[in-house]
Amino acid sequence: MPLDPFYPIVPDTRWLARLLPAGIKLVQLRIKDEPSDVVAAEIVKARDLCAKARCQLVVNDYWREAIDAGADFVHLGQEDLASADLGAIRRAKIRIGISTHSEEELETALAAAPDYVALGPIYPTLLKKMPWAPQGLDRIGAWNERIACPLVAIGGITPERAQGVFAAGADSVAVITDILAHDDPVRRTEAWLSCTQSLRER
Repeated sequence: MPLDPFYPIVPDTRWLARLLPAGIKLVQLRIKDEPSDVVAAEIVKARDLCAKARCQLVVNDYWREAIDAGADFVHLGQEDLASADLGAIRRAKIRIGISTHSEEELETALAAAPDYVALGPIYPTLLKKMPWAPQGLDRIGAWNERIACPLVAIGGITPERAQGVFAAGADSVAVITDILAHDDPVRRTEAWLSCTQSLRER
């Protein structure tokens, strides 16, 4: 199943409620360092907000809570992939996305038969210190040749860089800092939606 080409990632439902009216159709809720009851409540609220806006919800890491809430996707990092019950996730009819940063991680991800694979960071990123060097556009092409599912590019991508990222073979672009750190996040989201509109109409 194709992914929307624009894939914002937000830390909580306040951000989600702020950006959904712009027209986003795919979003990841990435909650960090919150108590389990807050996590569960946020995921349920996000599910309801996304259902109303006809936006697909991806839950980062918290696969049990995602099953309970009936999210569309669970996104797993490599460490979370090792401990997640993939059978339970699939029985709940929830699709799975997996992060990759190296050849070894790609092999691990493909063994899990993911519904999409994410590759990053494509460019240097300000979000957090990464142990991996920027992957670059050539790595997108190499990954694209090896996988049969959608490829999500992440890390340091702006609307100005997006055309090259898509041309290299990415199906969707995940965006965090370029929106959350922008002076006008809603306007920046609208710029992203405009940037990817032609891809959405294919």
